[in-house]
Amino acid sequence: MIHSDNHVHTSFSTDSSTPMEEMVKRGIELGLDSICFTDHMDYDFPDTGNGIEFILDTDAYMEKLKNLRKQFSSVKLRQGIELGLKPDLVERCNALTHKYDFDFVIGSTHLVDDTDPYYPEFWENYSEKDGIRRYYENTLENIKSGFDLDVYGHIDYIIRYTPTQQKNRKLGIIDEAYLDKCWQQSSDIIDEILRLVLERGYGIEVNTAGIKYGLGHTNPSERVLKRYQELGGEIITVGSDAHETRHLAYAFDGIPALLHKCGFRYYTEFYGRKPKMIPL
Repeated sequence: MIHSDNHVHTSFSTDSSTPMEEMVKRGIELGLDSICFTDHMDYDFPDTGNGIEFILDTDAYMEKLKNLRKQFSSVKLRQGIELGLKPDLVERCNALTHKYDFDFVIGSTHLVDDTDPYYPEFWENYSEKDGIRRYYENTLENIKSGFDLDVYGHIDYIIRYTPTQQKNRKLGIIDEAYLDKCWQQSSDIIDEILRLVLERGYGIEVNTAGIKYGLGHTNPSERVLKRYQELGGEIITVGSDAHETRHLAYAFDGIPALLHKCGFRYYTEFYGRKPKMIPL
């Protein structure tokens, strides 16, 4: 069993309305030993007309966690953050991670040239093949920029939001041939990403939100996880990317078997930015 959720959002993230204490209570109900909160900090997120800024009130966030640790002693509450990355944000992001005593830092590509592929408007300017490719190119640029990270988040995030996948999701279809095509078209640049991740000393995560979004697979998929392991990758965290209590530890039951299948014998939790390897 996986007893720790390492990617969790609360009302401190602009895209969640869930109080942190409700996530803690749900984690206790689920029998979790540990929760690492990783609320969003996406500096300079583009204005889409809905007022979303993705700016974390870090001081209030840390104070809330401090108080909740006093209230709930049966579960370890760790302080993490998910940074939305762009090359021009390196100094600001690194200043933040050096100022605060985070346990864990996720870095993620949420934008492709300042547009989130979550929005259908993104695909008006790209074919699926070109949009996916550009996402991975942006990811490479981010990794090369020198961010202070522990793991890179949901490396194939963009696959959730392609027009074909959105159509399949509405129809309740898991199209393995389509997903394999996406992998085949991008395997060369994904290899480059994984090699650079290892060179920089980062790990990667298994993000179960891909299952929630109808992919039938985690983000990244088994293809990417297996390749990471083949290249020598060992640091791998497990997170639900939950924004609501009902998605905390989502689909965790199948993760040990998945990781074993991909060649892993451990998963990772971070404490004080140091990895702790947990046997599966």
